[in-house]
Amino acid sequence: MSQTFGDGGRNGGLFIPHSRALVWLNLAVTFVVAAISFSLGFWQGLSAQIVILYTIVLAAVLFWLINYVAVIFESRSSSLETDTAAPAGAGGVWAGNRVLIITMAVMLIVYLLITATVPSFRSLGNLIAFLLLEAILVFAFKVGNRFAHGRSAFIGLIVLLALIVISSFTIKGFLSAANIKAILLFAAFLGIACVGQTLVALLGGLDLSIPFVIGASNIGLLFLISLGVPPWLAVVFVLIIGGALGFLNGVLSYRLQGQALILTLGMGFAIAGLVQILTSIGSSFGGNVFGTVPKWLQNLAAMNGRTFGLAVPPTILLWIVIAVIVIVGLRYSAFGRYIYALGGNRRSAKLIGVSEFKYWTLAYTISGFSAALTGALLLGWSGGGFIGVGDQYLFTTLAAVVIGGTSLMGGYGGYGYTVIGVLVLQVLSAFLIGIGLKYEWQQFIFGLLILPMVALYGRAPHIRAQV
Repeated sequence: MSQTFGDGGRNGGLFIPHSRALVWLNLAVTFVVAAISFSLGFWQGLSAQIVILYTIVLAAVLFWLINYVAVIFESRSSSLETDTAAPAGAGGVWAGNRVLIITMAVMLIVYLLITATVPSFRSLGNLIAFLLLEAILVFAFKVGNRFAHGRSAFIGLIVLLALIVISSFTIKGFLSAANIKAILLFAAFLGIACVGQTLVALLGGLDLSIPFVIGASNIGLLFLISLGVPPWLAVVFVLIIGGALGFLNGVLSYRLQGQALILTLGMGFAIAGLVQILTSIGSSFGGNVFGTVPKWLQNLAAMNGRTFGLAVPPTILLWIVIAVIVIVGLRYSAFGRYIYALGGNRRSAKLIGVSEFKYWTLAYTISGFSAALTGALLLGWSGGGFIGVGDQYLFTTLAAVVIGGTSLMGGYGGYGYTVIGVLVLQVLSAFLIGIGLKYEWQQFIFGLLILPMVALYGRAPHIRAQV
């Protein structure tokens, strides 16, 4: 009976799922969303007629939409059933779309939590934006399944576009030149810091010393300048030290295979503590260094910095140049091919003569260098040295790599994917700030974002299992 009813509904344009459990679930979701919309309408002071009309229209459209999505999922499950013997009904839908379902559920939980705790967020516009983002996410996942390669890049680009569109409609001035410049500037800082993290991740490692190297180079650079060292020479010295620390991380983590995470974290704490000790001699301000930042360094990274007379901070253009070099290098150079080879299957790469030690230490050296460069640029932005300036990069560098789609197991991804992840994070940050959320909310939401992304890219078999 239900089978016939489902087929008839689908042919007639009603799109009713076969599973009665799904129908009841869709009804429950529709009722919850309609109730929220109904309450928010009166909360905003709209007339009763308008609230009732909008609630009825929203409920009808939403119920049709989620049933349509459920039918698509059931159709896909049915087509896969002959090959994989997937269970029918709700079980089959879950088996084939668990990542998408989890992602949408996480977004719903976040929305409900924010709505319950932030009064300014309780608006009809934010509800519509949430539903639109959910719909776009479904589209991205379903269409992304058709890509044999670059699925994560496609999903990331669609989500990025959705965030930009939603933010432009819900936040006044979001697409203003000043706001776009701010987003790109902070994306540049994060993007440069992520260069090394991406290379290390492609090899199957992690570098948790990045935020500490950023903070140490930030106060170390200003300390050297305050001692009378020529600024350009101080910058070169800090970058060399950063690269040397990265090299040391690479050597030690290579010798102690499997301990890279703990080792780099310990190394980061050690270098941050040592630099604070050295810079606080004769000073009562531990972790802070005061001095005069050179004008050229301020222009390089400040919001009002100019490039050849254009009102664009040079750091943004520097990031673009670095991104092009890294993306092209990974794709077309022997260095890039060997990085992917080692990340995909170390044993096979060794058999063809690739030195794992050489490229492992080189990746960590680049990571230390890029972290030191980020710390130096942040000094130009802030105008003062602070050891904690890199704290947020412990989390965001990993988040950008994971959200972009680079596998933490190694062998898949790239810096182009990381660029997408960086932009998603920065646009999302601007959106969350624009709607009045504090930093702790941003951390909470970013953390929840990583979970489905890890599930999405972790479900694919590692490349070494396919060789």
